[in-house]
Amino acid sequence: MRIAVFGAAGNTGSRIVAEALSRGHQVTAVVRDPARLPELPASVRPHIGDACDVGDVTAVSAGQDVVVAATRPPAGYKSELVAVAKSLLAGLSGTRVRLLVVGGAGSLTVPGSGGTLVVDDPRYVPPEWRAIALACCDQFAVFRGNTDVDWAYLSPPAILEPGQRTGRYRSGTDELLTDPDGDSTMSTEDLAVALVDEAETPRHRRTRFTVARR
Repeated sequence: MRIAVFGAAGNTGSRIVAEALSRGHQVTAVVRDPARLPELPASVRPHIGDACDVGDVTAVSAGQDVVVAATRPPAGYKSELVAVAKSLLAGLSGTRVRLLVVGGAGSLTVPGSGGTLVVDDPRYVPPEWRAIALACCDQFAVFRGNTDVDWAYLSPPAILEPGQRTGRYRSGTDELLTDPDGDSTMSTEDLAVALVDEAETPRHRRTRFTVARR
């Protein structure tokens, strides 16, 4: 399978690249800053591109089976999440390329809350994270209204951190996945496993899914 990853040198994107390579896929690793090219594995096809640029999205997606968006905006540019969503959809419109987006958890509902969003629960989103969580909610709304592109939106657990790859995870749809203590966590490595699993065996089309530690 041919997979292009925007944000390929980031915390999440780099692990998605590693997971895809470990399974024998051909990976085009896209970074915005040329200075990050040395961080990419030697076996990828490196590419400089910006997910905010429709032309770049169109160029990168040519010949690909799947495009993965694992970008995060620089500090102070949270609105870029919506711009990237619109650019990705415009760039892939009319193609048969699948789009997998690593999004945010803020638009999930809190278990047993009667529908409270994660973004409104300070147990999961403290005040200093609220702005980026709200921006992720706006990002998801852009995808949710689209019926032209074959997209899927992956909402992570409340806490996503680098750690161990176990290859095991739980999956759900619109509700935050928690353990008996109410914690919602996962390693970035296992999130990459879940995303590449979805690339290989599509189970979610034009909808959102979520994962957490098993």
